[in-house]
Amino acid sequence: MSLSTSARGSLCRAAALAAGVGLVLTPPSAGAAARAEPAPPRAEAPPDPALLHRPGVQLRARPGAPALPDDLSALSWLVADAGSGEVLAAHNAHLGLPPASTMKTLFAVTALPRLPRTGTHTVTDAELADVGEGSSLVGLDAGLTYRIPDLWRGVFLSSGNDAVHVLAAMNGGWARTAAQMEAKARALGATDTHVVSPDGYDAEGQVSSAFDLAVFGRAGLTDPDFARYAALTDAPFPGDTDAAGRPSWTYDIENTNRLLTGEDGVGRYPGIIGIKNGYTSDAGYTLVTAARRDGRTLLATVMNPQRGGASAVYEEARSLLDWGFAAAGRVTPVGSLQPPPPPPRPAAAAGGPPAAAAPA
Repeated sequence: MSLSTSARGSLCRAAALAAGVGLVLTPPSAGAAARAEPAPPRAEAPPDPALLHRPGVQLRARPGAPALPDDLSALSWLVADAGSGEVLAAHNAHLGLPPASTMKTLFAVTALPRLPRTGTHTVTDAELADVGEGSSLVGLDAGLTYRIPDLWRGVFLSSGNDAVHVLAAMNGGWARTAAQMEAKARALGATDTHVVSPDGYDAEGQVSSAFDLAVFGRAGLTDPDFARYAALTDAPFPGDTDAAGRPSWTYDIENTNRLLTGEDGVGRYPGIIGIKNGYTSDAGYTLVTAARRDGRTLLATVMNPQRGGASAVYEEARSLLDWGFAAAGRVTPVGSLQPPPPPPRPAAAAGGPPAAAAPA
């Protein structure tokens, strides 16, 4: 015996009710509309952590994203959002290269919190004895007493290796400071950096990367003193001092970051914050810099441009910052500068004493 459609439906409903199963019946018109409704969009997958370790350019452009600048010749570069840590685009981000004086960013991130922020220090001959030949100097003299902020201005503005040597001696010595810098780099998730000379002077085996330098610049901007020193265009520096570090006369020192000062044919970048540039014969020209626009701060790292002379590192950074501001909301991040999460604390053994609290 064949049953009509309505009869079969009635029998199914009766069987379901007898079994205690609830049915939701949708009118045909509503069901058709439900089937036509698009599925909700999938959550955007986070970038593969290995993406930035691949050679070449890494970019995940969305529709309407601006094209990358066509004047980039650096062996390695990166542009990132300083606030979120999102890496917007990069080229050979983890390539190990000599960093020159951009290594001073890691030195400052490491040593600033460990040293007094105020007070004075009398420079000794021993502290200046091992400054590398041909180093950039702020002009410290043994026997003179300097205020600690003046020493830091010598690091940031004049890229003074003599000032780094003195501050490292105050921090416990050259080797100890290098070890602390490496430990700080690892804690920040920067694994490409090997420190031999904390001032960035060329040394066998000393390397960093565009990724790591951006990490150090981002960390530095969270320290008000670092941010203030990195933004200074010029300052008076003591030529002679009394026992309290007060200068009897001064001379002007100027920041060597031309994007900040707008000198030597390089225009000052709008919204520039500063940070650090460098040069050695092995490293070429290097730069990690930051700028703020419309409440957003971007970081750009450029390492060793292959054409364009001394100004290329600034012009390529300018192009990357311009691109990064224009690309806001139009690219999917290719990585992150965020530090890795801390390892879980081991649980106390059963029946044993509780784990000791971390020191405050």
